[in-house]
Amino acid sequence: MKSSKNIFVALLAVVMFALAGCASTPKSEGTAEYVDDSVITTKVKAVFVNDPALKAREINVETFKGVVQLSGFVSSEAEAQRAVAVAKGIKGVSSVKNDMRLK
Repeated sequence: MKSSKNIFVALLAVVMFALAGCASTPKSEGTAEYVDDSVITTKVKAVFVNDPALKAREINVETFKGVVQLSGFVSSEAEAQRAVAVAKGIKGVSSVKNDMRLK
Protein backbone atom coordinates (compact mmCIF):
# COMPACT_ATOMS: atom_id res chain seq x y z
CA MET A 1 0.00 0.00 0.00
CA LYS A 2 2.83 2.36 0.85
CA SER A 3 4.58 1.80 -2.49
CA SER A 4 1.33 2.61 -4.34
CA LYS A 5 1.14 5.89 -2.48
CA ASN A 6 4.77 6.69 -3.36
CA ILE A 7 4.13 5.91 -7.02
CA PHE A 8 1.05 8.13 -7.00
CA VAL A 9 2.98 11.02 -5.41
CA ALA A 10 5.81 10.61 -7.93
CA LEU A 11 3.36 10.53 -10.84
CA LEU A 12 1.58 13.61 -9.49
CA ALA A 13 4.93 15.44 -9.26
CA VAL A 14 5.75 14.56 -12.88
CA VAL A 15 2.35 15.83 -14.05
CA MET A 16 2.79 19.09 -12.11
CA PHE A 17 6.23 19.70 -13.65
CA ALA A 18 4.87 18.92 -17.13
CA LEU A 19 2.02 21.39 -16.70
CA ALA A 20 4.40 24.04 -15.38
CA GLY A 21 6.41 23.66 -18.59
CA CYS A 22 3.37 24.78 -20.60
CA ALA A 23 2.79 27.88 -18.49
CA SER A 24 3.70 31.31 -19.76
CA THR A 25 6.15 33.76 -18.25
CA PRO A 26 6.49 37.48 -18.92
CA LYS A 27 9.00 36.77 -21.71
CA SER A 28 7.65 33.50 -23.10
CA GLU A 29 4.31 32.07 -24.07
CA GLY A 30 2.55 28.92 -23.03
CA THR A 31 1.43 26.48 -25.70
CA ALA A 32 -2.14 27.77 -25.89
CA GLU A 33 -1.00 31.40 -26.09
CA TYR A 34 1.43 30.55 -28.89
CA VAL A 35 -1.39 28.96 -30.89
CA ASP A 36 -3.69 31.91 -30.21
CA ASP A 37 -1.00 34.36 -31.30
CA SER A 38 -0.35 32.35 -34.46
CA VAL A 39 -4.06 32.50 -35.29
CA ILE A 40 -4.12 36.26 -34.70
CA THR A 41 -1.07 36.78 -36.92
CA THR A 42 -2.62 34.67 -39.69
CA LYS A 43 -5.92 36.56 -39.50
CA VAL A 44 -4.19 39.96 -39.66
CA LYS A 45 -2.10 38.90 -42.66
CA ALA A 46 -5.17 37.50 -44.44
CA VAL A 47 -7.08 40.75 -44.00
CA PHE A 48 -4.04 42.72 -45.21
CA VAL A 49 -3.81 40.58 -48.37
CA ASN A 50 -7.49 41.14 -49.15
CA ASP A 51 -7.33 44.91 -48.54
CA PRO A 52 -6.45 46.77 -51.76
CA ALA A 53 -5.33 49.82 -49.75
CA LEU A 54 -2.49 47.85 -48.13
CA LYS A 55 0.69 46.41 -49.60
CA ALA A 56 0.61 43.25 -47.50
CA ARG A 57 3.99 41.92 -48.65
CA GLU A 58 5.78 44.94 -47.25
CA ILE A 59 4.18 44.82 -43.79
CA ASN A 60 5.49 42.30 -41.26
CA VAL A 61 3.15 41.03 -38.56
CA GLU A 62 4.22 39.47 -35.27
CA THR A 63 2.03 38.71 -32.26
CA PHE A 64 3.03 38.10 -28.65
CA LYS A 65 0.39 37.60 -25.96
CA GLY A 66 -2.25 39.37 -28.04
CA VAL A 67 -0.06 42.38 -28.84
CA VAL A 68 0.40 42.76 -32.59
CA GLN A 69 3.57 44.43 -33.83
CA LEU A 70 3.54 45.84 -37.34
CA SER A 71 6.84 46.62 -39.02
CA GLY A 72 8.11 47.12 -42.54
CA PHE A 73 7.50 49.89 -45.05
CA VAL A 74 4.38 51.74 -46.18
CA SER A 75 3.86 54.38 -48.83
CA SER A 76 1.94 56.84 -46.66
CA GLU A 77 0.85 57.65 -43.14
CA ALA A 78 -2.72 56.83 -44.23
CA GLU A 79 -1.62 53.30 -45.18
CA ALA A 80 0.05 52.87 -41.78
CA GLN A 81 -3.07 54.08 -39.99
CA ARG A 82 -5.22 51.74 -42.09
CA ALA A 83 -3.00 48.77 -41.17
CA VAL A 84 -3.20 49.62 -37.46
CA ALA A 85 -6.99 50.01 -37.63
CA VAL A 86 -7.39 46.69 -39.46
CA ALA A 87 -5.18 44.88 -36.93
CA LYS A 88 -7.09 46.38 -33.98
CA GLY A 89 -10.31 45.01 -35.49
CA ILE A 90 -9.16 41.38 -35.26
CA LYS A 91 -10.63 39.37 -32.42
CA GLY A 92 -8.04 38.61 -29.74
CA VAL A 93 -5.84 41.65 -30.41
CA SER A 94 -5.25 43.53 -27.18
CA SER A 95 -3.12 46.29 -28.70
CA VAL A 96 -1.08 47.18 -31.79
CA LYS A 97 2.49 48.49 -31.88
CA ASN A 98 3.22 50.50 -35.02
CA ASP A 99 6.86 50.15 -36.04
CA MET A 100 6.20 50.76 -39.75
CA ARG A 101 8.32 53.26 -41.65
CA LEU A 102 7.49 55.49 -44.59
CA LYS A 103 9.31 54.78 -47.86
